[in-house]
Amino acid sequence: MKNTKKTIKIAHLHWGFPPTIGGVETHLTILLPELVRRGYQVGLLTGMVEGEKTRCRFQGVEIYRTPLLDLNWLAKRGIEGLEEDITEIYHDFIESLKPDIIHTHNMHYFSETHIRLLDEISREKGIPLILTAHNVWDNILFLRLTREINWSHIVAVSYYIKKELMGTGCDDQKITVIHHGIDTNVFHPEVNTDKVLKKHPVLKGKKVILHPARMSLAKGCDVSIKALSFVKERFPNVVLVLAGSKNIIDWDVTQQKDIAYLLDLVRIFDLKENVYINAFNLEEMPGLYGLADVCIYPSSACEPFGLTMLESLATAKPMIVTNMGGMPEIIHDSITGYVIPVKDFESLASRTRSLLADEKLRRRLGFAGRENVRIRYTKEIMTERNLEVYHQVLAGI
Repeated sequence: MKNTKKTIKIAHLHWGFPPTIGGVETHLTILLPELVRRGYQVGLLTGMVEGEKTRCRFQGVEIYRTPLLDLNWLAKRGIEGLEEDITEIYHDFIESLKPDIIHTHNMHYFSETHIRLLDEISREKGIPLILTAHNVWDNILFLRLTREINWSHIVAVSYYIKKELMGTGCDDQKITVIHHGIDTNVFHPEVNTDKVLKKHPVLKGKKVILHPARMSLAKGCDVSIKALSFVKERFPNVVLVLAGSKNIIDWDVTQQKDIAYLLDLVRIFDLKENVYINAFNLEEMPGLYGLADVCIYPSSACEPFGLTMLESLATAKPMIVTNMGGMPEIIHDSITGYVIPVKDFESLASRTRSLLADEKLRRRLGFAGRENVRIRYTKEIMTERNLEVYHQVLAGI
């Protein structure tokens, strides 16, 4: 479908893109090709990944990679002395694409050098600078960059994020909430699970609980493991699926410590046969949801949104989340899943057991979830909302 308004060129910037895995990275694989499909020219400047080309195309999107946006490398090397190189990369990218809009993702944190240099170029060339805030942080750097950069507009991925941004003093009129969207033709109740079962035969014939997040304490993996020890008493053949640690952005270099602690929990509760840990690519995820009986996301951090909630609901699988951040905006208690207190592994165990024992309940919550996604959270709706922001910014509205 071609857009009837003036076609514009859009330069996106983010620290990672597949094979790097994460919520923002997945969001970009959905939004950017959809913009191209509507006739827009789109480029992405992102971090380098070993084995990937410095320039390639992804579903019509021009991908430019550089180690100067690789947070894993920068965390070890440091940013000092790289100002000229970063500026040159920015100029090359912008000269190549000649964008009408520069759209950044989570560049209000991590590196002050990167965003201030980009802000200078944006002002110099008169190109509007848009931020999508996928996260918020509780520190001075976040406060400073959110307030002091000349953002033409800010997109918040949830009302929770908008409220937090307003708490820094940002003008609420310059913040638009655009929830994530999902491809309901990829994530759907009749998804084929044969390939996933062939690759992961340990899941065959089991009661599957899927925790679709990287292994960390912030994502509540410790809560999932503790709850599993109670669920196993009633369902001995249950398996908790946890994602491994390959190809993620680990700016604070903390995940390996978290994983060591989580593996200790598995050992302490004698759950080795009931916990399955592996690295899953984007293509496998629909099948994993299809295999799952229940999905859980007991985050102990203020989750900004959580794209995995939409993936679960679109596949008609109920999800249990904690009352943190933006998650209760999507999961409605006793309607599309359950909302429990943070760190409450007993409540998580109780709700999980109820769902595993009652197929009719799972179907009812799953159907409601699928309908909610279809009406409110499709990739088409998300794309249209972003385009509205672009055209309003260019029109000076």
